[in-house]
Amino acid sequence: MMNKEKSGDGEPLNAGTPIPMRRPVRLGDEVYNLLYAQLMSHKIPPGGRIAVDGLVRELSVSQTPIREALSRLEAQGLVVKTHLIGYSAADQLNKSRLEQLYECRQLMEPAMTAKAALNMSADSIDALESVAKHMIALERTDRQSAYGQFAQRDSEFHDLIAAGSGNELVREALSNLHTHVHLFRLFHHARATKEANEEHEQIISALRKQDADAAGQAMRRHIERSQARFATFFTAHDPDD
Repeated sequence: MMNKEKSGDGEPLNAGTPIPMRRPVRLGDEVYNLLYAQLMSHKIPPGGRIAVDGLVRELSVSQTPIREALSRLEAQGLVVKTHLIGYSAADQLNKSRLEQLYECRQLMEPAMTAKAALNMSADSIDALESVAKHMIALERTDRQSAYGQFAQRDSEFHDLIAAGSGNELVREALSNLHTHVHLFRLFHHARATKEANEEHEQIISALRKQDADAAGQAMRRHIERSQARFATFFTAHDPDD
């Protein structure tokens, strides 16, 4: 048993005062963040095999945090597990799938954002603005890992608006599309970060004013412009559908 340090009168020091403790980052989270960044930057290419034993040697960790991380990535649609074969990176989004994804977004997100303008609390909008500021800070960095972080924050930004609408079914449906990880995985695009940040500011402004029409229109414009930005990947690469 650890001895408690005592003051001159015999009482433990800081008696009755809680001592804040810094919670360490879980190993599974560290492995997840590393693999996420490698998948987003194509260090692990679409369709590429992911050998658990190889990661054990590379990262000097046991299989447990690696399998935990791979399970989380599989739930996001970034990793595929095949019986008797193992894990591999998911195939790239194709042009047809991209169009379907944006069609779904246009059907749900503008109306949901208009509803959020009437329902979101000031604290929720503050949290949304905090995420947006983090994304602006990431825009100014030039690291591949920052691009993956931007995708994560972008997902968080849109999820906060979905939560603010009060419609949990729509929020769950949008979450299951895994929109942000698949889009940002297409290619590293500076415009995708800079322009998205400017469009997010317009959405936040409309939400703060509780202007449902302006909020819905701002989200519709954001989705249209986002689709145009990411569609350029297919113009440049002309992959088969």
